[in-house]
Amino acid sequence: MRGTLGRHVHGKGAPSVPAAGGREHTHRGPSRQDGPMELTKKTHACVRLEKDGRTLVIDPGVFSEEDAAVGADAILVTHEHMDHFNEDRLRAGMEANPAAEIWTPASVADQLAGAFPGRVHTVGDGDTFTAAGFEVEVHGQLHAVIHPDIPRITNVGFLIDGGTVFHPGDALTVPEGRTVDTLLLPVHAPWNKVAEVIDYVREVAPRRAIDIHDSLLQDRARPVYDSMIENLGGGAEHGRLTPGHRTALG
Repeated sequence: MRGTLGRHVHGKGAPSVPAAGGREHTHRGPSRQDGPMELTKKTHACVRLEKDGRTLVIDPGVFSEEDAAVGADAILVTHEHMDHFNEDRLRAGMEANPAAEIWTPASVADQLAGAFPGRVHTVGDGDTFTAAGFEVEVHGQLHAVIHPDIPRITNVGFLIDGGTVFHPGDALTVPEGRTVDTLLLPVHAPWNKVAEVIDYVREVAPRRAIDIHDSLLQDRARPVYDSMIENLGGGAEHGRLTPGHRTALG
């Protein structure tokens, strides 16, 4: 299966990733070091953003590649669940780059601050900061409800560069008063259903939505999700990227 945006193609061949304007660009591996922001999909909920030679990684969890955070200048973690936060992956990134820093809620920061003094920053809803040249706004407070008997934990979303891309973590958070160009869409989880995912796309109203949080979604079910989100998502372009593939943002 090839990584696609806006359409879903099966078969062999080079990865085909439409950029803004509908043209397709085939590329994989190291990205260019300047120009527009680029997003590389990693497994599950992890993504790498690259801009002007700097790299920002969000949510390198246990389902993500072991080197998902290696090469990062800054790392953001939305919450403490293992599929978004894995200490070994974070340590690998922090040790590979002694200048790398982490921004995350207290539940994660408290587990890391002792190992990396001065490099771990606690953030919450309403905070703004600059991380490796990326302007970041924090939106949201709580993880989505999994079951009434399971206590809710802190979860935040990260809006990057004024709305170029939004990663909500494990919640259907709407960044109030902000226009989102690319929404990273938690397409499948124990805490959501497809009707909620569709309504979330409608409410955020991004130009496009790219699937994340997809490791538990079987390949044979993906076309069903694709069709419903594309047809009912309020006109947003919808697609997904195979891990390791990338697309331009903005």
